Amino acid sequence: MKKFEDIGLLIARILLPILFIVSGWGKVTGYDSTAQYMQAMGVPAFILPLVILLELGGGLAILFGFLTRFTALFTAVFTVLTAFLFHSNFAEGVNAIMFMKNLSIAGGFLLLGISGSGAYSIDRLLGKKW
Repeated sequence: MKKFEDIGLLIARILLPILFIVSGWGKVTGYDSTAQYMQAMGVPAFILPLVILLELGGGLAILFGFLTRFTALFTAVFTVLTAFLFHSNFAEGVNAIMFMKNLSIAGGFLLLGISGSGAYSIDRLLGKKW
């Protein structure tokens, strides 16, 4: 069973961060428009570099299984916060779905944060259980 668990954790680490890696890269290439959108939503644009670091850097860290527990738990909190900041206006049609999507993703990151990265990871190569 341990082998299946490790393969499942690897698949989760591949699937969960896809959205974050792509979104983080999109924020790099569309920096100004993203900053304007954040400001329009009441979020100061000066935190955009931190958002990019978390989405792109954290997404890659989870993908490769580096600092997995810490990054996954931090990303879960970030994802819940973004649900409330950007998707809580349910009068706008798609926001209810986006809100629930964020909560579901946060649940996946929470599980990964609790279980760790599994055998096929940089964490395991380094002998860490972060």
